Amino acid sequence: MNERDSEAVAAQLMAKGYGVAPDESQADVILLNTCSVRDSAEQKALNKMDSLAGQVRKHRPDTLLGFMGCMAQSRGEELIDQLPDVDLVLGTQKIHRAGQYLDDLFAGRRERVVDTDAEKGSEAAIREHLPETKNNSAGITAFVSIMQGCNQFCTFCIVPYTRGRERCRNIEDIVAECRGLVDDGVKEVTLLGQIVNSYGKREIESKDGKSAFVQLIEAVHEINGLERIRFTSPHPKGYGKDLVESYGRLPKLVENAHLPVQSGSDRMLKLMHRGYTRDRFVELVNQLRAVRSGIGVGTDIIVGFPGETEEDFEHTLSLCKQVKFDNAFLFKYSKRRDTPAASMPDQLPEELIEERHAHLMEVTDEIRQRKLQDYIGRRMEVLVEGYSRRNTERLEGRTRCNKIVIFEGGDRFIGQVLEVEIESATKTTLYGNPAIINLN
Repeated sequence: MNERDSEAVAAQLMAKGYGVAPDESQADVILLNTCSVRDSAEQKALNKMDSLAGQVRKHRPDTLLGFMGCMAQSRGEELIDQLPDVDLVLGTQKIHRAGQYLDDLFAGRRERVVDTDAEKGSEAAIREHLPETKNNSAGITAFVSIMQGCNQFCTFCIVPYTRGRERCRNIEDIVAECRGLVDDGVKEVTLLGQIVNSYGKREIESKDGKSAFVQLIEAVHEINGLERIRFTSPHPKGYGKDLVESYGRLPKLVENAHLPVQSGSDRMLKLMHRGYTRDRFVELVNQLRAVRSGIGVGTDIIVGFPGETEEDFEHTLSLCKQVKFDNAFLFKYSKRRDTPAASMPDQLPEELIEERHAHLMEVTDEIRQRKLQDYIGRRMEVLVEGYSRRNTERLEGRTRCNKIVIFEGGDRFIGQVLEVEIESATKTTLYGNPAIINLN
């Protein structure tokens, strides 16, 4: 979501005549889009801004510096007090105002701007997209924000406090944006929301047994020329029967599901306020795999949540071995101010969290590597997104089940759907050669 917000602001500024500077030392405006999920992310942003204020301003004193996003929302005026060189602080419901406020600052109409107020309708304000650029997936894939905010209030999470309660766009508006992207050459859209599968629960009535989110997927599915639909990030408890069954009947909905489990211990899940049990999570994975064979299943896991015992951690290890996730993002618990978990007893020492994190990473990495090896010798459908980020002599694409594939080829293949024969695999990536060009 931060990536999508950054793209929208960049597109907004380019429409006003701004261009992308070659590097920070030549920029007239530097905006840092911030995250508050972990303390390390906040500290990184603060240190970066402090460095910019000391270096860039020394040679270009008129450069405007600003914070956007979740940290800007949670800290507000405090950021100006801490870093007086900062000119602009925009909260999560105000980033679409960036261009307007920069105009005011450059014109001298304002000395500084701090705006973290809520704004009605902000959920529909992130619409701009950058034009197609060569050598990457811009113009081939696109993120589409369908909602803002979160109502879940997991005890470890600051997002409901920084992005507010859930607010959803209407289906017609989202479909119009997706159709416009497809008209510009986009082949794959990813629908975005903090808990994306809770879309429209309070605003849009179920229809023929289908939730608002499934209605939205069906509407996007009807767009001619669109090849693939993804969505992120869902919540396990938001997977109703209608959404599970959608994987079996909607061919554009790719066989990939990112299911943040957070822990394999029922005791931890309850303390986290996740709203499901381990057994229910495993049942959901089994249902998805039964509906769509070969579906890729990824997850998020927090290590070291307050009170996590060795037994709780073992439950998480055993869940990973049982489910065999295709990919797992592992996070060391980070205390966030104003969240219930921050004041919970039995906060774990950093050394123990590090030890458990390293152990779990070994387990999940081994599972992922073993699963990637199983693809060798198979043919897989790949959407070619652009040149490989590490070797521009090669192309890079993504399978329907969200595996990165690298192979030889020229720019004429970018945007094509190819069938690629997998010949080898590393710890994270598949390598192969095109077998059949343009399945469509």
